[in-house]
Amino acid sequence: MFENLTNKFEEIFSSLKKAPSLDEKQVDEGLRAIRQALLEADVSLDVAKDFIAKVKPKVLGQEIIRSTSPGDMVVKIVYDELVSLLGESNTDINLNAVPPVPMMLVGLQGSGKTTTTAKLAKYLEKNKKKKIMMVSLDVYRPAAQEQLRSLGEQNNILTLPIIEGQLPADICRRAVSAASLNGAEIILFDTAGRTQIDLQMMSEIKQIENIINPTETFLVADSLTGQVAAEVAKEFKNTVNLTGIVLTRADGDARGGAALSMKYVSQVPIKFLGVGEKIENLEVFHPDRIANRILGMGDIVSLVEKAAEDLGEENLKKAEENLKKGQFSMEDYLSQLRQMKKMGGIEGIMSFMPGVSKMKSQMDAAGIDESIITQNEAIILSMTKKERGNPKIIDGSRKKRIANGSGTDAATINKLLKQFKMMSEMMKKMSKGNLKGMSDKGIPPELLNQLK
Repeated sequence: MFENLTNKFEEIFSSLKKAPSLDEKQVDEGLRAIRQALLEADVSLDVAKDFIAKVKPKVLGQEIIRSTSPGDMVVKIVYDELVSLLGESNTDINLNAVPPVPMMLVGLQGSGKTTTTAKLAKYLEKNKKKKIMMVSLDVYRPAAQEQLRSLGEQNNILTLPIIEGQLPADICRRAVSAASLNGAEIILFDTAGRTQIDLQMMSEIKQIENIINPTETFLVADSLTGQVAAEVAKEFKNTVNLTGIVLTRADGDARGGAALSMKYVSQVPIKFLGVGEKIENLEVFHPDRIANRILGMGDIVSLVEKAAEDLGEENLKKAEENLKKGQFSMEDYLSQLRQMKKMGGIEGIMSFMPGVSKMKSQMDAAGIDESIITQNEAIILSMTKKERGNPKIIDGSRKKRIANGSGTDAATINKLLKQFKMMSEMMKKMSKGNLKGMSDKGIPPELLNQLK
């Protein structure tokens, strides 16, 4: 979501870091470029102006003059202000109520509210160990009620049975009773949306709020709508006790303006990001980590957390033991390839890494294709157990058989074997604490050449 903004910031800071000292003219030019980058990212004008107004006096202060690296100090000041703009720290979900705890999701039609309800249910089930009931209050679109029922059925999440013709207020009362009978600890109410905000819509959600008294009211907003999303947040905040925002389609080509504007405009924290179509594609929003991503510093903490979550505790322990021993098998490589696919492929992983724009340009120049992951997976699956355990035995005749089984050729198999050998050597170095040649600014050139 922040790729274009990140690229712009990296260009601006690269220029500032080259200067041994900074005068007021250079600072003004840098801040003007930052303001322009924010506006191009669809950040509202008021937010961009206020941001620069807060950064400028600090950049022109004594701490910059005394600093031996003024460019780095500017980056630090911009980072601190970004974190402040995005919300200082992530805010946990409020479960402080007698079960079943009611929560409400509101938003415009098409913002991804129903899908987000199921994602949030899965998140609460997995991370808070709670039994959830989902309730559709969208009586105006029967398809919406059916969609939520279907999502519940597919993911083994309890939903309130649909009674045709029942009004939202009556559904709310029935849901509380049904949740108690079924042992549900949290009820998620998926409210009806409209193509635009109107009096009837706001009156209805206010009535629902009065009936259920939710501990959380989440505004679900499409990040692709940019500045419009911030204005929508403001309108909902004026009507109900909005407690959090969920930005959907954060994995798309949105320019990032919604995320940077919504907290400022609504004074409500962004709590989650929807980062894909799958039910598990819901991320907790961490302002400091997002600020790191925007400034091209990467987000290694989130990457490690995501990897650990996908790998599982048992496999993670095994991987740690192998790393300590300097062992890396073809089975480990296969596991890594599958994990990469789960995490969005090469590009998905790169988005968390420092110097992301440089690495992407390296990959583009090298002509690396995402399909290489699937291709390498097919090659390894075409090997026998003995070959995976000892790739050195793979001779010409074995390569021919593996190539036929994977739909590739001997040259492609040779590339994979070279990649595997290089990664094995890297793992041995890591186990000994020798990381020479590995950089957080780019991909090791030897490995890059082998990925071509």
